[in-house]
Amino acid sequence: MDKQPLLPDNTTERRFRNPSFRRWTFILVLLIIIGAATLRHNLFLPGNNSERLSERYEGELISWEPCVPSNGITTECSKVDVPMDHFNHGASGNRTFTIPLIRMRGANATKNLIINPGGPGMSGIEYLNDHGEQLRSIIGEGFHLLSFDPRGVNKATPLASCYPDAAAREHFSRVRFRNLEIDSPETYAWTQNFAKACSDTMGEQAKYINTPQTAADMNTILAAVGQEDMFYWGFSYGSLLGQTYAGMFPARSKRVIIDGIVNQFKWYNGTFEMESQVDTNRVFYGFLNECFKAGPVKCPLSSIATSAEQLQYIVLSSMKKLREQPLSVYLNQTAYGLLKYENLWYDVVLPALYSPSTWFTLASHLHQIILGNATDVFLASGNKDAWDLGHEGSEFIRLNDGLSGPAYWPQDRQSLLDYMIPLLNGSMFGAIHGKIFFMRQQWNIPRTHHYMPQKGVKTAHPLLILSTTYDPVCPLVSAHPAQEAFVGSRIVRINGFGHCSTSVNSSCVAKILHNFLYDGSVPETSTECEVDSSYF
Repeated sequence: MDKQPLLPDNTTERRFRNPSFRRWTFILVLLIIIGAATLRHNLFLPGNNSERLSERYEGELISWEPCVPSNGITTECSKVDVPMDHFNHGASGNRTFTIPLIRMRGANATKNLIINPGGPGMSGIEYLNDHGEQLRSIIGEGFHLLSFDPRGVNKATPLASCYPDAAAREHFSRVRFRNLEIDSPETYAWTQNFAKACSDTMGEQAKYINTPQTAADMNTILAAVGQEDMFYWGFSYGSLLGQTYAGMFPARSKRVIIDGIVNQFKWYNGTFEMESQVDTNRVFYGFLNECFKAGPVKCPLSSIATSAEQLQYIVLSSMKKLREQPLSVYLNQTAYGLLKYENLWYDVVLPALYSPSTWFTLASHLHQIILGNATDVFLASGNKDAWDLGHEGSEFIRLNDGLSGPAYWPQDRQSLLDYMIPLLNGSMFGAIHGKIFFMRQQWNIPRTHHYMPQKGVKTAHPLLILSTTYDPVCPLVSAHPAQEAFVGSRIVRINGFGHCSTSVNSSCVAKILHNFLYDGSVPETSTECEVDSSYF
């Protein structure tokens, strides 16, 4: 026999109408809410001993709240509003950028060390979440580590974008660019629309997404945390931001570390600098040489060759084959695709050159491909662009900083190709910069900053300049103009491969950094440090 549906019991309704019942129900709900709030308070507040969810520290102008927990570290978050144009407040009106902040407090700290991870376009919020513990192990507990998303980047608002929404980005951002010369007609035409869309999407604020404005934003951050002097560590593009800050505000530059150096003179004054690529090939060959030196037990890729030169030849020949014929990868009816040369070379090989800790994995992937198995590297790469940030902060900053647009670039396609191809051919990885040439040519947002790098700037304290001997994107040669720019600055060269000092372990560098930050000590002359471990 089928069961009859249960009829509602009106006992509950009668109870709810009872005033005493309603009163006790209200009290019970209130206690549950208070308990939940207390639990949330205890779970997320640092040390579980603060009295408020939001906290303002003595001498500071902003309040901080616990960040969403990430990677098991405790951080606090806040934000500051900055004027659209620091150098002409009348032009800003009521328009601002909102800059999100993140801080990892030091147990014995009285000062904030501002961190910028580079890019341009990288998130300081994400970087501190991912690398805060590594930085803390080097610096110790004597500084709060403070980072931020620069204007136009990641969680900053407004976000630098050339598309009004995700659907438009998916639809309009794709352009064929496998072969520079063959695909240049499409890229040339696509870029004209891209430049117009960037200007239209961002409006007036587009003109003020640049490095000098971000440097001035850092003074707003210092004011918010009640600090006069700049203590700073900037990596890669962050070295450019550090040089820009020190050039604009030398009297406040008390401890500035620039790490993995960008040549600011070429960045601001040149149409396009390819100095960044001068050591990329050397790092790639260094990776293969170190693999061969390590031998088959530590680097199985070396087993296919009898010399380092032969290993180079075999690997590059396999890349040539992949360029001519992509490899198919089929797992099942919902997971399959092609491993293309562009995906492997630019989205797997090039990023791995930045960090020697990934070299064993890279060698394993190349070994498998040479043996005819592309599955693991296909899955590892995700068949996606490793450089896609989901916004155009990098493009806005680069193009607004340097010499862009019709005043500096030939406007026909062939003249541009005649200029750019010899530059791109200087590196095996040069073609990755192809699209930015077209963007520079077509960019129609005017440059509004007036910063011009100078030599012989005297800062409050000499800068510390760090560089590996072979950096794939910020070569040692770029460190020398930085030293010429700032009186008394010193170069510390780390004898090894990798992007920035943190890509390798060096107790020598850690000691110099610690002494510089805490005591102001700089080496008497430019010096060298060795790495502490092998690459394989």
